[in-house]
Amino acid sequence: MVWSSLSLAQSPEFSQGNDAPDMFNPAGPNAESIQEIFWVVIGICAVILGLVGTTLIWFIAKYRERPGDNSEPPQIYGSRAIELAWTLAPLLTVTLLAVLVIATVIKLRADPPSTAAHRVRVVGHQWWWELNYPDHGFTTANELVIPVSEPDLAKPIYLQLESADVCHSFWVPRLAGKTDCIPGRTNSMWIQAGEPATYFGRCAEYCGTQHAKMLIRVDCVSQADFDKWVENQKADAVSDDSVAAGRDRFMEMACMNCHAIRGTRAAGEFGPDLTHLMSRKTICSGLALNDRENLTRWISKPDDLKKGCRMPDMRLTEPDVKLIVDYLLSLK
Repeated sequence: MVWSSLSLAQSPEFSQGNDAPDMFNPAGPNAESIQEIFWVVIGICAVILGLVGTTLIWFIAKYRERPGDNSEPPQIYGSRAIELAWTLAPLLTVTLLAVLVIATVIKLRADPPSTAAHRVRVVGHQWWWELNYPDHGFTTANELVIPVSEPDLAKPIYLQLESADVCHSFWVPRLAGKTDCIPGRTNSMWIQAGEPATYFGRCAEYCGTQHAKMLIRVDCVSQADFDKWVENQKADAVSDDSVAAGRDRFMEMACMNCHAIRGTRAAGEFGPDLTHLMSRKTICSGLALNDRENLTRWISKPDDLKKGCRMPDMRLTEPDVKLIVDYLLSLK
């Protein structure tokens, strides 16, 4: 994780700036539970460190060798009281920590506290996130949009976590702890946010060369804005005759075999769904701002932004790239 952070900090394309994940500023009940157990564990460890350190200093000062003192210190080998003390104290400490951690894990892994929770199927790919909203019948990518919870009405989001290739891990620290996405297995978790904001996360399991650039963005918005966003996402792609040439070029190339655009014959499932591409703020799983310049770079030379990515270099001419980018910019 340290190496991932350093890699991101040195990346000129990194679009999130200083908005790095902050585990010490929880914005949801799960993150608050994790912070509470974190400080309890830190407190217990601090007490142990203080006792051991104080005892060590006291022993060094009291029993250090002094000039002319050749006496033998009293031997306490076999002392039942001392043996019990240094056996029971660690045992009780570990037991207490285990009970607290297990209780917290059970609480975090329980079903959401509301039967009306929204559901999202999250599938990790190398190196992006597929986000399917089964209750609403559409699929998007990389940017999870959720409604904000109100003081008298919780709105938890139930996440079904899967992987399409290797092990990944979904981690948005201000909302919850990390949960692994394992090939052939379905895990689950739930998140809930109490204030409108954008929450940033990472893939927390090394998954290949671009692991450090597999970012997560969770936009928490008002219920009205969420409903408006859902209605837009459910609609087919915009059909703009002014970019018909770019749409035709997109369909003629292999692009349509990897990407889906609802309302057209593009129905690929290997890459992200592009139906409403321009409703997203970033591309490349949060790596770069979603604008003409970065789209042009991404389509022209994918390896320039994400070396080793699964998107091939189609060796398009500049006119073709411009036509396709014009078409993609219309997908709002």
